[in-house]
Amino acid sequence: MGANRPNTLAERLNHLFETVHPRGRGPYSNEEVARAIREQGGDISKQYIAYLRKGERENPRVHHLEALARFFGVQVSYFIDSESAERTKETLAELAVWRDSGLTGEDLRKLEKAGITRVAMRAVGLSPKGLEFAEVMLDQLREMEGLRSQEISENNSNDEA
Repeated sequence: MGANRPNTLAERLNHLFETVHPRGRGPYSNEEVARAIREQGGDISKQYIAYLRKGERENPRVHHLEALARFFGVQVSYFIDSESAERTKETLAELAVWRDSGLTGEDLRKLEKAGITRVAMRAVGLSPKGLEFAEVMLDQLREMEGLRSQEISENNSNDEA
């Protein structure tokens, strides 16, 4: 269990605002979220969202939690169950890494198909020297397991994977 795990409804909601947003822009505003929820037939105001985010409303109606969960793409249980919140937080952190790395959905599908998503995710953000070191370590591991070395150039990224 992480020490920085969001525990209150306000902390969990603020975590969604900080983490779930499109690449290349900052977090959504309360107004943007309220407007999007209303456009989908929901009933919530930017002021009410602000109250929830400040912890001034701690017992919202279920339909408000459902609308917020739908907007941010999480299960309603994220708001009320600590274990669900922790799992969701971990998933959101992984998705934020992918979003910020510039990888596309197609890139992610190829990595998943190759079974190397978790390994690839750990390489995101490494310096060129760090990436070189990781390649050397992976080559050594492949050799230890009796696999041949993989020479993959930038131009030949094995599109069949």
